[in-house]
Amino acid sequence: MSLSRRSLFSAGAAALAAAPVQVAAQSKAQRRIQLAVSTYSYWHFKPTKYPIEDVIEDAARQGFDGVEILHRQMTDESPAYVNSLKKRAFTLGLSMPMLSIHQDFVSPAADERAKMIDHTVRCLELAARMGIPCVRLNSGRWKTIPDFNDLMKVKGDEPPLPGYKLEDAIGWCVSSIEKCLPTCEKLGVMLALENHWGLTTSIDNLLNIHAKVNSPWLGINMDTGNYPGDPYAGIERLAPKATIVQAKTYYGGGEWYTLDLDYKRIAGILRKANYNGWVSLEMEGKETPKTAVAKSYEVLRQAFS
Repeated sequence: MSLSRRSLFSAGAAALAAAPVQVAAQSKAQRRIQLAVSTYSYWHFKPTKYPIEDVIEDAARQGFDGVEILHRQMTDESPAYVNSLKKRAFTLGLSMPMLSIHQDFVSPAADERAKMIDHTVRCLELAARMGIPCVRLNSGRWKTIPDFNDLMKVKGDEPPLPGYKLEDAIGWCVSSIEKCLPTCEKLGVMLALENHWGLTTSIDNLLNIHAKVNSPWLGINMDTGNYPGDPYAGIERLAPKATIVQAKTYYGGGEWYTLDLDYKRIAGILRKANYNGWVSLEMEGKETPKTAVAKSYEVLRQAFS
């Protein structure tokens, strides 16, 4: 059977029109998730800080694509130090996808919340200086269980301050984050609220705060290990809204608790949610990072390749 010139032209035009859609779908499906390592993986808040410069060097040797910087682990914020970290990462071909900070918006004292807002704004400015596009944010916690080790024993289930309720704390968090958003937009640096021990141990609370703020400059940092119950159920709920992912491992037993996480299963959940962002390792085990980080990288590489 022969085809007319008109039929051939029509068939060719249809194929060309479909090609960009097919290529776009294929490229999205095949995009490789990039792996970072948090500097926290080497330190765990021990008395002596592990140098971030050494983390950057080791991350490059291991094959990571980037390094997540823990703010408390930095030596200082001087231009000389900040620029030295930027230069070292750049010359080794590494990105710095996130600056993880510590702040706490759960306080009835307006002046205390103002200090935390100022700290967050200063860290957004620091991230911009470092070329980092995202700052990890905590909600904070009631602090009615002062010791973090005791908080871990009850899986983050902390009672409110006397005379206050959950809705108060949600409101403090929302209003505090909103005050940081103009700086985010001005500098082009996002905030990512983590399911961290405290108010956002509860996924409902995390999603409630995120929805109330309702800004493209507030994302979600999905931690794979911070769940009081079934981690996979929590991961499935957060995966569709995740901006960045922190992946916990616990070689040598965890500093506070240990989970046996199936990263191939987790990778499947993220793929189903069309997640294509960064996955940043937080090795929280007691084994030396010299061996545990390498083991963790191989697990994540195999799961997310």
